[in-house]
Amino acid sequence: MFLSVLSGLIVSVDAFFIGLSLGLQKNCKFMYLVVINAFLFVLCLLGFFLAGQVYEAIPFDPDIVVGFAFIGLGVWTILQFKLRKKTDEEGTVSGKTIVLVGLVMSGEAMLITMGITFIFLPYSTLAIPVTVALAHFGYSALSFFLARTKHVKRIPPFLNYAISGSALIIYGLLALFVEFGI
Repeated sequence: MFLSVLSGLIVSVDAFFIGLSLGLQKNCKFMYLVVINAFLFVLCLLGFFLAGQVYEAIPFDPDIVVGFAFIGLGVWTILQFKLRKKTDEEGTVSGKTIVLVGLVMSGEAMLITMGITFIFLPYSTLAIPVTVALAHFGYSALSFFLARTKHVKRIPPFLNYAISGSALIIYGLLALFVEFGI
């Protein structure tokens, strides 16, 4: 159980940078982050319950797929730095963009929950979706408030992508290590 909770904490680090990005936007309120994370919690629970049924339906051990998927997602996150779209000079984004960020963050958290559940079946517990959801909220809330200070605005943007992607790669490697007994 300790490793499943640790996995939830590790792979939720990307939420820190989502909260940071939203906190730097002048028109984003903390309540938006609360609503996003409430939806995220529901999807984490859904992912946990779906994972057991999906696991039974597939004829092979999904740990390898989960590992390589998260390594790929981590690499893709790091490469997004070059592909990112810039906001306007005032540091504001549209409401649609905030909703889209929330949906992507929630969907990713659901997949993370499913991946951790796959790896630790049959010993998976409700601690997995709760840890993932609470870690996402904690990391994003902390960084949201830090973004409102002068010091955080000086963090190079590439660092956000590099750390977030690295956390996903570490999780993918953890999945592979569990599969191969390393």
